[in-house]
Amino acid sequence: MSSFGPSKVNWFLFFKLPSAFFAGVRVQNLQESSCTTTVKYGWKNQNPFRSIFWAVQGMAAELSTGVLLMAAIRKTAVSISMLVLEVQGSFLKKAKGHVFFTCSDGSEIEKLVERAIESGETQGIWLKSVGKDDEGEIVALFEFQWSLKVRKS
Repeated sequence: MSSFGPSKVNWFLFFKLPSAFFAGVRVQNLQESSCTTTVKYGWKNQNPFRSIFWAVQGMAAELSTGVLLMAAIRKTAVSISMLVLEVQGSFLKKAKGHVFFTCSDGSEIEKLVERAIESGETQGIWLKSVGKDDEGEIVALFEFQWSLKVRKS
């Protein structure tokens, strides 16, 4: 993952997803099996209820799943498109301070990418991201349905 680490992804955010970058969303940790993103409550991402706006939490959660997909695809050197088809989210507690969103579905993603390449057919997967605050309490749960498809040459 060294050629595709947190600092490279954070630069990618700046150029390709500036709304997430300016809201303070960052990749903190990236491994083959998991990705953790973080966002800190502040003026740029607040809602009127003194917590992190739900959409900013969604950006951080989606990034934790999408980066794992991007990393797995990048290892294959095959051109594969990826798209979010559906999102489900639950908010359990006010998101204040630092919130860390972790997706630990890397092993399932590797299998999905292999199936997409072997079959040539569109493949789908639900990926979960758990958001925890500084105290380790769950503040939000997100699930994203992703679709992968090998691009035709």
